[in-house]
Amino acid sequence: MLGERLKKLRLNKGYSLSELADLAGVSKSYLSYLERNLQTNPSLQFLNKISTTLETDLEYILNGVSAAELKKQQKHTLDDEWKRLVQKAIAEGMSKEDFIHFKEYMEFQKWQGQKKQAMKNKEEAELEQ
Repeated sequence: MLGERLKKLRLNKGYSLSELADLAGVSKSYLSYLERNLQTNPSLQFLNKISTTLETDLEYILNGVSAAELKKQQKHTLDDEWKRLVQKAIAEGMSKEDFIHFKEYMEFQKWQGQKKQAMKNKEEAELEQ
C-alpha cells in the first residue's frame, strides 16, 4: 500500500519522519497518517513533494512500479488487438517460420526505403548547390 511504500522509501534514505517532512515541506503528522494508512488519499502536490525529496517517481509511490518499469511492461505486453491478429494469422495457416520471413521482409523494405530516402536527400542537396 501507499503508506508502506512511503515508509520503506523514507527508511531506505535514512530519514526520520521529522527530517522527511522538513525536507519536503509537508506536515509531519499528515506524513505519519499516510504511513500508518490512516489517511489514504493524499494530493498529487503532496506526493510530488515527497517523491522529489525521496528521489523517486510518482508512479512508484502510487503503484509500486517505476515509470520506466511500467513503460517496459506495457511495451512487452500484447494488447487484445495484437492477440486477435496473431490468432487470425495462425488460423489462416501462418507458421512461426512464415512470421519470421515476413518480419525479415518488412525489415528489408524499411532498409530499402531508408536507402532511397538518403539518395533522394543527397540528390536534392546537390541540386541546391
